[in-house]
Amino acid sequence: MAALKDISTIEDIKQMVDSFYGNVRKDELIGPIFNDKLQDRWEPHLQKMYNFWQTILFDVRAYSGTPFPPHKQLPVDQTHFDRWIAIFNSTIDTQFAGPITEEAKMRATNMAFMFSHKIEYFRNAENELRNSIKKS
Repeated sequence: MAALKDISTIEDIKQMVDSFYGNVRKDELIGPIFNDKLQDRWEPHLQKMYNFWQTILFDVRAYSGTPFPPHKQLPVDQTHFDRWIAIFNSTIDTQFAGPITEEAKMRATNMAFMFSHKIEYFRNAENELRNSIKKS
């Protein structure tokens, strides 16, 4: 079996993103959340992800935006983020190997951790606000 190559081109990023989201869409836990949120807008989402990863991994300014807000109201918890990371890592490990591949996995793990904690923070803040309004 040939050695896996590292992520090095936009075509590699497209392959990584397409195969990852192909696996996400089929997953019984997180697939329905993504499919419900994106519905028929998968193509623009994938394009945005190509740009995002190109910016993150190749320092090419292809993506501008704030990735967190669209995720803030999703019905997800730590279990969903753990599955997302597991799918990301297993998908990428079957296709690529090298320092940029490891960077992608580290960045994805950090992003999942941050998103999970921010979502929890906002939910707790909203619950505290609701509770204080009920009491007054």
